[in-house]
Amino acid sequence: MNNPDLRVSIGEIHMKNPVMTASGTYGYGEAYSDFYDVNLLGAMVVKGITPEPRKGNPPPRIAETPAGILNAIGLQNPGVEKFILDEVPRLMKLQVPVIVNMSANTIEGYQRLARRLDEVEGLSGLEVNISCPNVKQGGQAFGTDPKTAHEVVSKVRKETKRPIIAKLTPNVTNIASIAVSVEDAGADAVSLINTLLGMAIDIKSKRPLLGNVVGGLSGPAVKPVAVRMVWETAQVVNIPVIGMGGITSWQDAVEFMIAGASAVAIGTGNFTNPVAAVDIIDGICAYMKENNMEKTTDLVGKVSIETIE
Repeated sequence: MNNPDLRVSIGEIHMKNPVMTASGTYGYGEAYSDFYDVNLLGAMVVKGITPEPRKGNPPPRIAETPAGILNAIGLQNPGVEKFILDEVPRLMKLQVPVIVNMSANTIEGYQRLARRLDEVEGLSGLEVNISCPNVKQGGQAFGTDPKTAHEVVSKVRKETKRPIIAKLTPNVTNIASIAVSVEDAGADAVSLINTLLGMAIDIKSKRPLLGNVVGGLSGPAVKPVAVRMVWETAQVVNIPVIGMGGITSWQDAVEFMIAGASAVAIGTGNFTNPVAAVDIIDGICAYMKENNMEKTTDLVGKVSIETIE
């Protein structure tokens, strides 16, 4: 049997394989280019960008936990203008779709950011991070309420021609309802999960390990939650689902795809294995070949759930 066809399309983002990077763990790709050709990726999602520069949260910003890490980086980034000036020219030389993760604390900020990025030639899509606090609504994350999530995505939709991926927070009771709302607002895909809210305490000092007190939990510890949420979401939307959360091996990636993910994104796994993404691409290909699968649609959403009476 010939090698399977790994090509995947997320809206108008055409990828050579279903493996992407997760924003927040990959910078702008330059560090990983020392380990492998980043053009092998299906797509690159770069570090989150905000309308203005952000210094991030006070240190310590990262704490190790069993099977994961807590982080409270606070979206440190140079702002959209410096990103366009310093990073975009190099990124546009790559032969891989580049997706910009975007965040803001107001709906107007999301609109302004989308409008500015829409002017930049060569970018393949926007990932709208709706896990950010809405400063006009007391700090509640945009993505925890279906109406607010819908409003953010619909306003961004009006500002850009590019594909929109809505990145969903898991810190909700019903993530499927949020997914339906952003699909209705014009999202071309959803990505999930973002980090789970967590906390760790030093029992000697009795102080939180993070300067921000709480942070986002990622890594293998969150994978079962992420797989469940991907499965739930894939049942109710007609747009592609990008699965993420604790993927460190090709077996993890295949599990997400069987649950309903059309593509997967590697996050914390990049820290423990810098070539994780390439290993996972090779592993998916080998698994599909071994199981006589010709294309990724032979794998996506094929979970078998028998009804027990």
